[in-house]
Parts: sequence; structure tokens; C-alpha cells
Amino acid sequence: MKVLPRRRGAVLLNSALGVALVGAAALAYTTLDGGTEKAAGKAQVRTATVAKGTVLATVSGTGTLASPTDAAQDFTTGGKLTAIKVAVGDTVTKGQVLATVDTTAAQQQVDAAKAALTTANANLDKAEAGVTTTTTQQIPGTAQPSGSAGGNGGTGGTGGGAGGGERGAGVSSTPAPQTTTITTTKVDEAAVAQAQQQVATAQTNLSNAQAALAGTTLTASVDGTVASVTGKVGDTMGGATSGSGSTAGKSSGAGAASAAPSGFIVLTNPTGMQVTANFSELDSLKLKKGEAATVTLNAQSDTKLNATVLSVSSLPVSSGGTGGAAAVQYAATLQITGDTSKLRTGLSATVSVVTGEADNALSLPTAALAGTGASRTATVVHPDGTTERVDVGVGVEGDTTVQVVSGLKEGDKVELASTSGTNGFPNGSFPGAGGQGGRNGGGAGVAGFGGAGGAGGAGGGAGRAGGNR
Repeated sequence: MKVLPRRRGAVLLNSALGVALVGAAALAYTTLDGGTEKAAGKAQVRTATVAKGTVLATVSGTGTLASPTDAAQDFTTGGKLTAIKVAVGDTVTKGQVLATVDTTAAQQQVDAAKAALTTANANLDKAEAGVTTTTTQQIPGTAQPSGSAGGNGGTGGTGGGAGGGERGAGVSSTPAPQTTTITTTKVDEAAVAQAQQQVATAQTNLSNAQAALAGTTLTASVDGTVASVTGKVGDTMGGATSGSGSTAGKSSGAGAASAAPSGFIVLTNPTGMQVTANFSELDSLKLKKGEAATVTLNAQSDTKLNATVLSVSSLPVSSGGTGGAAAVQYAATLQITGDTSKLRTGLSATVSVVTGEADNALSLPTAALAGTGASRTATVVHPDGTTERVDVGVGVEGDTTVQVVSGLKEGDKVELASTSGTNGFPNGSFPGAGGQGGRNGGGAGVAGFGGAGGAGGAGGGAGRAGGNR
């Protein structure tokens, strides 16, 4: 019968303790929140000082190194490979013999072409000579009239009797008329034209045959070092229709990064090394021929190379973007300056191009200005602590700083944007806020600030865990 009063007393005691805990929690929250407001009110304003320096604006891209004189060497005439006269690592000079293929078929073509040209020349000579005909004609006015000689004899007879008559009788016959031989040559112009065309064709065939014979010997098209040889004596080599050498710089199209050349023999030469890099469509619009750049080798981040923009492609290069979308890029080719003797074709690199520069210029961190374009605003902090909003004209917009051209002077202090969290707490939330879940689970869980939350049972425990985080 005495148990009920004891239970009633315990309940009253627990209720009193619960009320006390809730009151303590409310007091702690009010005190801490009030302190936060005061701390926020006393937060110091961060400033930046207008100073002189160099403002650089840059854009970046990635690409690979290649030399414009890197070249793939291939036979122009195919055939069985009879000799390879170089090995990987050998240094060769332009015109040096690298390899040969069998010349039998090519030589036969030359011989046949020479014979055809000889026949064509003979036919042309014959056509140009034409057809000659010979005729005999009487020379006009050379025949004497009949009886003219007898009359002369009679005249003679007057002076000398019978003797004169005999002389007259001896020349009484008619003399033979005089003739001439006429030779006529007739040339057929159509036949001559046809023969000339045959000669021209034969000459072309001979030139082609001689070139094919020369193509059985592979010579170096440039100076360089043998980087690869893909073949052995006895292999059958194909003939390249485009010539005996192709360089890496011949690749065209959308301005993609230059690829290393490939062929029977590849020659490389670090002299005149270039880098072709892709830039975003926005950055590519800022690129201009002659701009200075820095090239950093990905394999040697401490190696910095100077370069100059040679050209910017007007054709896009598409690359895969996030979500399957294609990111449009444009390629630029840059000439590396300085010593390139230790560089290799194919090395990947990051390129930084200076698109704008202002030396000995007033500048501020970009975060000190508000707005966009050439006109910005800034909050000037005066020595007495007062502030003033002013208009600021800007020039070169660098990567982290901006050139100031008007509105501020050297030494001015400008307010920077605050980066602190709300209520003065780094994470912008009140400590113990995570205990709300505990408060929902048990009455005293509101005391997520400290150990007193235990009186709230399991719900208070969860609130305490949230507060501690």
C-alpha cells in the first residue's frame, strides 16, 4: 500500500528535473546565440591594397610535340626488298640511300620506253619529210621554126656555090626542145601532227619509266635520325603514289594535333620542334599569331619551354564531353624556341598562352571588384573606417588580378568579399542543430549541446550525437 506514494514521488522528481533541463538548454541557446551576434558584429573586414605590378591574362590547352621535318620514308616503286642500309638510331642526311628493291621489272620498262621513243622519232622524221615526186617539162621558147636553117644555106650559096648549098642542107632538121626536171615534195600536216603526239607520249612514258626505276632506291628526304624500320630483306614492298617521303606537318583537316608519321622508315628531327594544342572555343577566340606562350612537358613538370603562336585553325575539333555531349575545340600550332635537341616527337604537354599583359599597372584581386565588363564597382575603406562605393575602370583582366585604369589610386584599400559562414560559424549552422532529431524522439533530447540530453532517453541520445558532430 506504500508503493504508490513512492512512485508518485519519483514521477514528480523526474518532471522537475526535466523542466530544469529544458530551461537550462533554452538559456544556453539564448546565451550562445547572443554571443554569435556580437561576434558577427565585430568581424573584421578583409581588404586588398591597390598596388603596381604585372597583370597577365592566359588561356591553356593540351597537345603533343612534333617536328615539321619528321618524315615517313616509303618507296615510290614497289618490289622485293633487296637491301636495308640503315638501322634505328642512325643519323642520316638528305639524299642518303636508305634501302633498295629489285630493279628488274623497272629496267625492262625503261628499255621498252626507249625503243618506243626511237620508233616514234623515226616516224616523225618520215612524216615531216613528206612524199617527193619528179617531173620533166620543156623549157618554153627553146624550139626553132621549121626550114629556118635551109634559108640560111641558100644565103651561103650565094657567096660560095655548091659548098654553101651543102652546109645549108646539113642543118636543115628541127633541133630538139630543151627540158627541165621539177621535184615536188608534199607534206601531210595531219600525219605530222599525229607523229608529234606519238613522240610526246613516248617521251612521257620514258620519263615515267625512268622515275619508276629511280624509285626502286629509297633516299632520305630530310636530315634526321632513324626512328623505326618496319621491314626486312626479302619482304615485298608496296609503292607510294604520293612520293617517297611524307612529313608530320602534312596532315590537314580540322586542325587536330599532329600525329607521329608512320612508314617503312621514319626519320625524326627535334630541330624546329612545334606543339599543336587544342583550346576551348572561347579561349581560341583570344589566340593571335605571335602571342607568347609557355610549354610544360607533362612527363617533366619542371621543364618550361618558351613558344610563339604560329597559327590558329579555323576548323573545329570535337572531343567527347560530359554526358556524351561534344565539346568544340580549336587547334593552334606553336613554335618552340630555344634548345630542342633533347625533345622527342609525341611528348604530351600543357600550353599556356599569354593573351593579355599590362606591365607596371595598378591592379587589384578580381574578388575586390563587382560587376562585369570594362566598368566595375569597388568599396573603398578609408583610414577612419568609413566606406565609399566607387566606379572603377578596368583594362587587362588577368587570371587572378585585374588592371585598374580609373577610379582608384595606388595605396587605396578596397573591401574584399567575405568568405565566413553565417552566424560566425564556419559551417553556417548552430552547434547541436543535429539534435533536433533527438528532440523529436524524446522530450529532453533538445539538450543536444551536452550530456544532459541523456535524460531524454534514446531520442536524447540521437540528439546528443547530432550535436557533437
